[in-house]
Amino acid sequence: MIALLQRVGNASVVVDDVCIGQIDQGILALIGVQPDDNDAVLRHFVSRILNYRMFSDIDGKMNLSLIEIQGGLLLVPQFTLAANTRNGRRPSFTTAAKPKHGEAIFHAMVDVARRSYESVECGQFGADMQVLLTNDGPVTFVLD
Repeated sequence: MIALLQRVGNASVVVDDVCIGQIDQGILALIGVQPDDNDAVLRHFVSRILNYRMFSDIDGKMNLSLIEIQGGLLLVPQFTLAANTRNGRRPSFTTAAKPKHGEAIFHAMVDVARRSYESVECGQFGADMQVLLTNDGPVTFVLD
């Protein structure tokens, strides 16, 4: 699994001109599922995302987690994160999970996140989504 975390002032996901998920301050997490990802991996990633210290404390240091600031979490599936881009000029998606597996893992991840934390929104697997965000900082991290 690969997660691209962006600290945001706000973020939303739109599908067919309808907003399906929206948060104010928090984390937009783009999620790339890989073939070997399973329940243990997704649980580990949910814990890392919720507890990753990427928000500033009163001294301006990144010491606070999403849980500590009580921000929103917007999970968005993005299979292109799992692409192999090492060679050539076109990405290869052989390193990404097959759609059926990717969808199952992503939905399970959303379920675990919602059971673990109150403010969770999500994108739609397989949809053409427009993701709108205000990156705060900018602060962006890749977890893998």
